[in-house]
Amino acid sequence: MANNVHVKVDDTVIVLSGKYKNTVGKVLAVSPEEGKVIVKGVNIVKKHTKPRRQGETGGILEVEGAIYASKVQLVCSNSKCEKNGKGVRAKYTVVDGKKIRVCAKCGKEI
Repeated sequence: MANNVHVKVDDTVIVLSGKYKNTVGKVLAVSPEEGKVIVKGVNIVKKHTKPRRQGETGGILEVEGAIYASKVQLVCSNSKCEKNGKGVRAKYTVVDGKKIRVCAKCGKEI
């Protein structure tokens, strides 16, 4: 059962709740099956890696962990928008037979 996720890879989003609240970052990966996203600089976790080949080093890496897509909101980049740099809801409109996402406040394409 695939869920519809309102964000896509390379979108700029703001985190709405939790330890990283009000952090703005870029979406690195989206998992619609789980309803989760990975945002750059958010939910940093320590990952223990084992050397897989001879000569390769193992160790502890710090990587971004997944968070629920419902905890992030798109950011409007329009400088004239009253919500510039803040989270906005996306509205869907059809232009030339193609469905695009636009800012609900100013109407500019996201």
